[in-house]
Amino acid sequence: MRHISHFIGGQAVAGVSGRMGEVFDPNTGRVQAQVDLGTPDELAQAVAVAKAAQPGWAALNPQRRARVMFEFKRLLERDMDALAHLLASEHGKVISDAKGDIQRGLEVVEFVCGIPHLLKGEYTEGAGPGIDVFSLRQPLGVVAGITPFNFPAMIPMWMFAPALATGNAFILKPSERDPSVPVRLAALLLEAGLPEGVLNVVHGDKVVVDAILDHPDIRAVSFVGSSDIAQYVYGRGSQNGKRMQCMGGAKNHGIVLPDADLDQAVADIMGAAYGSAGERCMALPVVVPVGEETAERLRPKLLAAAEGLRVGVSTDAEAHYGPVVSAAHKARIEHYIQMGVDEGAELVLDGRGFKLQGHEDGFFLAPSLFDHVTPAMQTYQDEIFGPVLQIVRAGTLEEAIRLPSQHPYGNGVAIFTRNGDAAREFASQVEVGMVGINVPIPVPVAYHSFGGWKRSGFGDLNQYGMDGVRFYTRTKTVTQRWPQGGVVRDQSFVIPTMG
Repeated sequence: MRHISHFIGGQAVAGVSGRMGEVFDPNTGRVQAQVDLGTPDELAQAVAVAKAAQPGWAALNPQRRARVMFEFKRLLERDMDALAHLLASEHGKVISDAKGDIQRGLEVVEFVCGIPHLLKGEYTEGAGPGIDVFSLRQPLGVVAGITPFNFPAMIPMWMFAPALATGNAFILKPSERDPSVPVRLAALLLEAGLPEGVLNVVHGDKVVVDAILDHPDIRAVSFVGSSDIAQYVYGRGSQNGKRMQCMGGAKNHGIVLPDADLDQAVADIMGAAYGSAGERCMALPVVVPVGEETAERLRPKLLAAAEGLRVGVSTDAEAHYGPVVSAAHKARIEHYIQMGVDEGAELVLDGRGFKLQGHEDGFFLAPSLFDHVTPAMQTYQDEIFGPVLQIVRAGTLEEAIRLPSQHPYGNGVAIFTRNGDAAREFASQVEVGMVGINVPIPVPVAYHSFGGWKRSGFGDLNQYGMDGVRFYTRTKTVTQRWPQGGVVRDQSFVIPTMG
C-alpha cells in the first residue's frame, strides 16, 4: 500500500497521529494509497519551519525569485505527462483534462515570472516642499492555502505561485482525496531552487483546517471549496485577524437566445456541463433557452449530444469524461437525481445505473438531463457537482437575466447569441462575477483574476492576477524629507499639509 506523507522542510515527514485517509482509484473503486492526517502539532511544526525560512527567501531580490518560477515552469512542462497520469489516477478525470488542470496552473506561474515588474510601487517627487512619497509592496510572512479535490494542480498553483513570488512562505493543505500531485509540485519547486521550508505540505481534515485558521503566525489563508465551508473558514479566520480569500460553490447558467448558433452552443454546453464529470465550480449545469420555440429546438439537440457522450476510464483517449471522485460523491449525485424526479422535473435522460465493463466497481455515472426545472426546486438551488444538466425555460431575456442574478451563487454565467446589443446588456446587468459571451467556461486568463459574487466568494480580493499579488502583500507608504541642516524654529500642532 502506497503511503503519502507530509512534506515539511524539504523532505517527507511521516505522520505521528496514526490517523490515515484512504485514497481511491475512482476507475476501479479500490484503495490505492493511504495519506497521513495531520495534527495541530504537525501543523505548528510546518509553520515554525516556514517562519524560519521566510526571511531569507524574502531577502532575495524579486528577479532571483522569478528565476525559481521560470525553472519551476520548465519542470512542469518536462513532467506534464507523468503529473497528468498521477492526477487522473486519484481524481478520475481523463488525461487530456488532467493536462488542462496543470496547464491553467502553469499559466499563473508564467504570470508571476514577471514579479519584478508586478511588485513595483508608486513614487511622487515633490509632494511637498522637499518631500517625496513612495510605496512598497512587502510580503506578509507565512500564509496558507486550503484546496479542493477537483483541481489538485491548478488551484494550489493559483495560490502558492503568487504567494511565493512575492516573498512569502506557504503552508499547503490539499484535499486528502487526491494529495499526490500537490506533494509532487512541492518537490519540483525544491528542484527548481526554492529553499527548503519555504513551501510545506500538511495533509489532513478539519483538524488541520482549524489549526491553520487558529495559528497566530499564519497571516493569510486562501480557500476553495463548498460555500458552507467557505463561509465557516472565512468567519473563523477573520475572527482571528487573518486576511481571508474564500471561494465557494456555484450554479452557473448558460443563456441561449433564439438567434444563437444552436449546434455550436450545444457543443460548448456538453463540454461545460459534463466535462470532468461536472466536478468543476465553473461547470455549466443549467441551460436557459429564451422562448418556447428556442427550448423546443434546443432540447432534442442536447439529448442527442448527451446520449452520444462516451464515459470511460481516465486513460481512455476516446472518453469525454471519467468517474466521479468517490463512492460517497456518486451516491450524493444519485440522491439529487431522485430529488429532481420527486420535485416534478422531467428526467429526460437518466445516468444512474451505468456500469463500465471491466470496471463495474468504479464510480461512474452516465449523463443525466432534466427539463422543466423551476427556480423553486431544491435541485436548482443546490450545487449538484456531477454530470447532471438542467433546462430552465425563460420567456424573455429579462427573465433569463433574473435567474442567475437572483440565485444565491454568483460564480460564472454564459450567454449564447449573435446579438451584440443583447450580449452587452446581459454582461452589464447580470449579477455574477465572471461572464462568458459565447464562451461556456469563462475562467479568466492568468493576468486577470478569478472570483465569484454572493455565496461563491467571501473576501475582497480574487484569485491570481494583480489581486493575487495584492492579497499576499501589504502596502507600506513612505513620506520622506531630507533637511539641509539648521534649527527648526516653527512647530506645528495641526495635521501637516502639502499645499
